[in-house]
Amino acid sequence: MSPELISILVLVVVFVIATTRSVNMGALAFAAAFGVGTLVADLDADGIFAGFPGDLFVVLVGVTYLFAIARANGTTDWLVHAAVRLVRGRVALIPWVMFALTGALTAIGAVSPAAVAIVAPVALSFATRYSISPLLMGTMVVHGAQAGGFSPISIYGSIVNGIVEREKLPGSEIGLFLASLVANLLIAAVLFAVLGGRKLWARGAVTPEGDGAPGKAGTGTTGSGSDTGTGTGTGTSAGTGGTAPTAVAVRSDRETGGAEGTGVRLTPARVATLVALVALVVAVLGFDLDAGLTAVTLAVVLSTAWPDDSRRAVGEIAWSTVLLICGVLTYVGVLEEMGTITWAGEGVGGVGVPLLAAVLLCYIGAIVSAFASSVGIMGALIPLAVPFLAQGEIGAVGMVAALAVSATVVDVSPFSTNGALVLAAAPDVDRDRFFRQLMVYGGIVVAAVPALAWLVLVVPGFG
Repeated sequence: MSPELISILVLVVVFVIATTRSVNMGALAFAAAFGVGTLVADLDADGIFAGFPGDLFVVLVGVTYLFAIARANGTTDWLVHAAVRLVRGRVALIPWVMFALTGALTAIGAVSPAAVAIVAPVALSFATRYSISPLLMGTMVVHGAQAGGFSPISIYGSIVNGIVEREKLPGSEIGLFLASLVANLLIAAVLFAVLGGRKLWARGAVTPEGDGAPGKAGTGTTGSGSDTGTGTGTGTSAGTGGTAPTAVAVRSDRETGGAEGTGVRLTPARVATLVALVALVVAVLGFDLDAGLTAVTLAVVLSTAWPDDSRRAVGEIAWSTVLLICGVLTYVGVLEEMGTITWAGEGVGGVGVPLLAAVLLCYIGAIVSAFASSVGIMGALIPLAVPFLAQGEIGAVGMVAALAVSATVVDVSPFSTNGALVLAAAPDVDRDRFFRQLMVYGGIVVAAVPALAWLVLVVPGFG
C-alpha cells in the first residue's frame, strides 16, 4: 500500500472515530499527524509542525475571546432584545429577526454554534409561545448563522480565506461571503413560505417588554448538546470545553439597576463592548489589520476595564474549535509534505471530467459534514481540490464557494452541533418528532444543495 493511500485511510479513520465516538477531531488529527508523519513520511517534529496554522490560531482565540466577553457582560442579550423591539414584536418578522441576529453575530466573529446556542433558546421560546413552527424557527436560526458565517472577519471566512491564501489559489472574500449569504437567504425564504410563514402575517404583535420567558431564555444557555451533540467531537455541554459555553454568568436586569421585565439595559461595559465590535469591523475592513491580533487587543482592553465581567472569558474561548482547526490543518500540512495532496488531486482530476470531480467533492463535503465538522471538512477538501483546479478548467472562486456552501448548509442535521443545539433548545415539543423533522430536512438539504451550488457556482466557471 502506498504512503499516500495510507495517509488518506488514516484521515478517513479520524473522521469515523470523531463521528462515532465523539472525540475531538483536532486531537485525533494531531495524533494522526504524529503517527503518519513519523512512521510513514519520515518527518521530524519541525516537519510536522510546519503545517500548524499559527495565524488562524490567533484569529480563533482572539475573536472567540472577545465574543465570550460580550456574552459574559450581557451585550449579546441586549442585541437579542433590541432586535425584537426593532420590529415592534410583529410575529411574522420574529423568525427573520432571529435569522438576521444569528447572521450578524457570526459575521462579526462569533463561532456558529455559539451564536446558535445564544439565539436558539430565545427563538424556540417564541415559537412555543406564539405557535410558530419550531422547525421553521430552528432552521431559520441555523441558516442565519451560516448566512453570516463567511464574512471576511468571521471564523469560517477567516479560515477558508486563509486556506485559499496558503494554497495560493485565486480568492474572493466578498464573493465567498455573498455566496453563503444568498444561498441561505433563499433557503430561508422557501422555508418561511412552506412552514407557515404566510399565516403569521395575519397574527398580532407581541410585546418584548415584560415578556419574561423569552427574555430570560436569551440570558442563559441550555446545556445543550449533552446528549444530542454527536458527530462533531466538539462537545457543547458544560465542562467539555465546547463552543457553546455554559459557565459564563450573565448579569440580570436587577444586577444592572433595571426593573425586572424592562428588558436588558445598556451599561458602560456593554456600550464599550459594542464599540469594540464595531472597532474590530473597521480595523479589519478599513485598515486591513489582522483580525486575531485586533480582537485580542480589544478583549484585553475590556478585561482590564471590567475584570469581573471578563474573568471567566478566557475559559470560554472556543478551545475545542481551536484544537479542531489546528489539528486538522496540521495533518493536512503533513499530507502536503508527503505529496498526498497532489496525488489525491491528480486522482480526482483523473476522473476525466473536471465538472464531475467538482460535484463529487461537493457531495463528499456535504455528506461528511452532516455528521462531522464543517470547518474540518473544508480544511481537508479545499487542498484536495488544488491540483485539478490548477488545470484551469474549473474556476477556483466558484469551486471554493460551492464547497463552503455545501459543507455548511447541512448543519441543520440533528447530528451536527447546530442541529443538536436547536433540538435541545426546543421547549415543550415532541423531541422524537422534532428529531425526525430535522433529520428529514437535513437529508433533503444534503441531497439538493450540493448539486444546486455546483450548478450555480462551478458550472459558470467563476474565478
